[in-house]
Formats: sequence, C-alpha cells, structure tokens
Amino acid sequence: MMNITDKTDDELLAIANPLWSHLVHASNIGKYGEFVKYFSAELVIGLNEIEVGKQFANSELTRNLSESIEFIGTIRRGEYVTVLYRQRSKKSEGEWLGRLVLGYEEDEVKIFGASIF
Repeated sequence: MMNITDKTDDELLAIANPLWSHLVHASNIGKYGEFVKYFSAELVIGLNEIEVGKQFANSELTRNLSESIEFIGTIRRGEYVTVLYRQRSKKSEGEWLGRLVLGYEEDEVKIFGASIF
C-alpha cells in the first residue's frame, strides 16, 4: 500500500502546490463544485454545501486570496501529510496559515482537509 508520508518534500510540493492553487482559485470565484473537485469522498460527505456556500458569500478572505504560493513546511502523521502555506489576502493586511491535508484514496492522492486560519 502506498503511503504519502514516504514522499520527499519536493515530491509532495509537485502534488500539493497545484492542488492548493486550485483551491485558492475556486474559493476566489466561489465555485463549490470546483472547490471540492479533488476532495476525498469522506471529506465531501462531511461538508455541508450550504454552509460552504455561505462562507464563500460572506467571507471577504475566502473570495480575495492571493494566488501566490509560499510553502512553510510539512507534517507527516500516519497515512497523511499536512502541507502548510503562508497565505495572504488581496484586500486585507496580514498573513494566514493555509493547511492542506493529503493522503491516498484508491491509489490516488486526494485532499482530506483544507483550511485557512
């Protein structure tokens, strides 16, 4: 069985950076279906489309994310890797922590968690 934690940081970034860019873009345009495109089945089931839609509609941050990527580091635990990004807004001053959790689902890398703090 494949374990994503066996990949080097460079290998992980080749996977994670395009996925993070996709999430940022989908968030900025407020497209729920596009946003969850690479999510694991378990994560999609756990999300409430209406609540995510409200977040897209009501959060200035989630609609104005900078599309530049600044990798901070990785955390490996169990069968998952968390990739951390420094995230900025196009409208608000300051920095946020972007978190992308990756793992395998049926031999394909999927997103098992994504958030901005």
